[in-house]
Amino acid sequence: MSANTATKKAEAGTSFPTRNDLAAETRTKAISLLNQHLADTFDLMSQTKFAHWNVKGPNFIALHKLFDELAEGLEEHIDEIAERTTALGGVATGTARQAAASSRVPEFPSGTHKGLDVVTALAERFAALGKTTREAIDTADELGDKNTADLFTQVSRDLDQSLYFLEAHLQG
Repeated sequence: MSANTATKKAEAGTSFPTRNDLAAETRTKAISLLNQHLADTFDLMSQTKFAHWNVKGPNFIALHKLFDELAEGLEEHIDEIAERTTALGGVATGTARQAAASSRVPEFPSGTHKGLDVVTALAERFAALGKTTREAIDTADELGDKNTADLFTQVSRDLDQSLYFLEAHLQG
C-alpha cells in the first residue's frame, strides 16, 4: 500500500465527535457519499478551468468567460460539500491528488481545444456528474439525511442549468 493510499484510508475513516443527532452509521455513509462527490466535483471544476485556459476558436472570449463562470459555480459547491462532510464529523478528502485518485469523471480528452469540441467534452462531463448527483439525492434520502439530500438537490439544479448553457452552444 502506497503512502498516499494509506493516508487516504486513514483520513476517510477519521471522524470527530459531534452533537449531530444523525446515527453514527448514517453519518459514516453520508460522509463517504459526500467525499465521493467532493472528488467528482473538484475534478470537474479543474477540467472546466482547463477548458477555460485552453479553448481556441472564433468564439474564444464567450466560451472562455462561460467556462470561468461554470468553474466558479462548481467551486461554491465544492466548499458546501466539504463543509457538510466536516459538519457530520468527517474529514473532507479534497486535495487535488485525493480528487484525482477517487474521481469517476472521465479525464478531459487530450488534444481537445476547438470551441465546440471543448463544449461537447464539458457537456458530457456535466451530464455525467448530474446523473450521479441525482443518484446521491436518493441515497442521502434513503439514509434519512434530508440536509445532505437537499445539498445534492441544489447541486443537481445548478449542474442541470450549466448543462443547459453548454448544450445551447451545440444546438442550432
